[in-house]
Amino acid sequence: MNLPILKNLAPGKFSFLLKLFYRFFYLGLAGFLFFIIALNFNLFWLFGKMPSVDDLDNPKSDVASEIISSDNKILGKFFLYENRSNMTFEEIPESFINALIATEDVRFTKHSGIDARSMLRVFGGLITFNKKGGGSTISQQLAKNLFKLRQDESYEGFLYNIPVLRTLTIKAKEWVTAIKLERIYTKSEIMTMYLNTIEFSSNAYGLKSASKTYFKKLPKDLEPEESALLVGMIQNPSKYNPKFFPKNSKSRRDVVISQMVKFNKLTPEEGESMTEMPIILNYAPESHNYGVAQYFREYLKDIVKKDLKKLGYEESDLYTKGFKIYTTIDSRMQNYAEEAMKTHMKDQQTKFNNVYKYKNPWVQRKSENSSQYVEIPNFIENNAKRTDVYRMLKETYGNDDKAILARMREKVPMRIFTWNGERDTVMSHIDSIKHYKRFLNIGLLAMDPRNGNIKAWVGGINFKHFKFDNVYQSRRQPGSTFKPFVYVTAIDNGFSTCEKVVDEPITFGSEDGLSRSYTPKNSDGKYSYASLTLRQALGQSINSVSARLIKEFKPSKVIEYAHQLGIKSELPNSPSLCLGVGEVSLFELLAGYAVFANQGKYTEPMVLVRIEDKNGQVVKEYLPDQKEVLSKETAYKMIHLMRGATAGGGTAVGLGRFGVLDGNEVAAKTGTTSNFSDGWFMGMTQDLIGGVWVGGEDRAIHFQSIELGQGARIAMPAWGLFMQKVYADKDLEYKKTKFLVPEGIRIAGDCVLSPNEGFPVPQGDLSTQPALKPADDDELL
Repeated sequence: MNLPILKNLAPGKFSFLLKLFYRFFYLGLAGFLFFIIALNFNLFWLFGKMPSVDDLDNPKSDVASEIISSDNKILGKFFLYENRSNMTFEEIPESFINALIATEDVRFTKHSGIDARSMLRVFGGLITFNKKGGGSTISQQLAKNLFKLRQDESYEGFLYNIPVLRTLTIKAKEWVTAIKLERIYTKSEIMTMYLNTIEFSSNAYGLKSASKTYFKKLPKDLEPEESALLVGMIQNPSKYNPKFFPKNSKSRRDVVISQMVKFNKLTPEEGESMTEMPIILNYAPESHNYGVAQYFREYLKDIVKKDLKKLGYEESDLYTKGFKIYTTIDSRMQNYAEEAMKTHMKDQQTKFNNVYKYKNPWVQRKSENSSQYVEIPNFIENNAKRTDVYRMLKETYGNDDKAILARMREKVPMRIFTWNGERDTVMSHIDSIKHYKRFLNIGLLAMDPRNGNIKAWVGGINFKHFKFDNVYQSRRQPGSTFKPFVYVTAIDNGFSTCEKVVDEPITFGSEDGLSRSYTPKNSDGKYSYASLTLRQALGQSINSVSARLIKEFKPSKVIEYAHQLGIKSELPNSPSLCLGVGEVSLFELLAGYAVFANQGKYTEPMVLVRIEDKNGQVVKEYLPDQKEVLSKETAYKMIHLMRGATAGGGTAVGLGRFGVLDGNEVAAKTGTTSNFSDGWFMGMTQDLIGGVWVGGEDRAIHFQSIELGQGARIAMPAWGLFMQKVYADKDLEYKKTKFLVPEGIRIAGDCVLSPNEGFPVPQGDLSTQPALKPADDDELL
């Protein structure tokens, strides 16, 4: 090489300059090495700490715990701030890797953590004031993401107080850390860790969460143009968010596509075709308020927290450790349950609104014996005093209710629930209470009685706006759905299913521990005085027969059996228990019914199968807890009796319109409480049982007639719609079938006899002496 500038230099001067160059070079090299060593050892606490060997070997990042259905679908996640789900290298599509390398680090496979050519390009740009792009490699970006070297104060030293030295120190730490990572991990591992840490806006961290958020698909299913869009977001996730800035996003996506063409990852024709494609999103941001089975997930959270605590984990670990929580819920059945709920509740709400139209639905009887209803005065104001808004304002206004309520009547912007979707409006807090009180709500639960596995759980009409869970948290009067516990007490204590009982008034008095006489009435206030089999009486929900049985076998005995079958709530030791006046949850009621379908075995309801850590190691496994509480014969007798509800004249015969009775055996029970405040339905097949409750948030909110407010109308159709969808899905294991009949059982019409049981000696129909005049108490149906 012939350089003119060197021709004029004397040999001595050239030798001097060369020595000077080497001296500066070696001094610079020594200084750089000293700087790196000082950096590594945090000399004089100037630089702050570096990631330790353990940090590098076991890098930590918050990973959301996933809730997984029995059919291996993700129902939702538990996370605090970062919705992140890790993936393996095999799950990354080739199109994404090509787009990422072409755009972010073209020499990724060749360098050892630092790309010297890119750094020289950046330094050259700084000298000429012409920015040439970023010089950080994927390994450097991983170091920054993993260890938060720019944000974590524990990495700061004295030099961080000097702006220029702060930047140099941070950069040097990222270089050193990147080189160390390259020595420990393979390129595939570095790529995977990087794609598990990057942010994609909309609370999506990592490629797996981003794919689900923006396209509702797994990374392996991404199209090349979708990969290019997500790669484009890495530079500035907010600026290039396709949901909120589609023009920016498309422009950046097209830059990524051009880079792929430039580095031969796409042909020019493919690149041109892709840049012409519009952005098509399937935007589904994840949060605790969205997704399926939200009420179930909320119930699950407390259980998992307690179990993890027993195993030595911290409460926050549920949100950051990446557990895989395998549940009993079937995602398909859960979707069917939610679809059935929406279809049915929209219809019920329309009917409810038509009843009240422009009137308020919080009502009470005009007088004790009146059939007319009037609005409850100050109902909304009294409810307002139980809200968080009222409690917050009370801190400012003290006991000045007038001032507090005046503030609550001021209009503010808010987003409210309607059956046509959320609506932005301007409304006062008082008006919002009125708005939400008008809605009927629901609880729906489905269980496999053979193992106790909960298959579907709908705790309300909308989790975001109605957080209260009507499956587990709510306790309401069960009405006639409690009657099977009365009947099973009688049958298990020698009362024959072959006996007939007269439908007539039954009166309780001082001999039953009452201070005044009490005569339960039938739903229509009339008595047929006909002789009924137990199957007819239970199928038609005749109150007088339940009263007859509890009078003979006593409320305390019925309570004993109810608790034995799984009812955990306290029950009143009163004759009115025969009509279901005690308060229970749908959860425990269904568990009790499962005993009949499971041949007398009680199974604690199962919601969990196992919990694994993020590495796939099982940390806890769950097994069914079963115990025999009834004989097979008694359990089957109850099934046979409850099948009377779906036979001619039964309260659940309307199930036929959903096609669930054809070629199928269904045992059922409807229930309605006084004033039609609660509508219930319990349905059972051999391998799947379900329960439904429908009513207002407050007992004062209800229909005003039995035609609209009875359980067969307000609750049963939801179960019918759900089962219709279940049976239509041929991939599910649940099919139409018959109940198992224990060996030796004899069936003669409505009569069921155990192997060693004979027909009772005819003694005439069981009847009592004429009763006192019926009391005027409101009764349950």
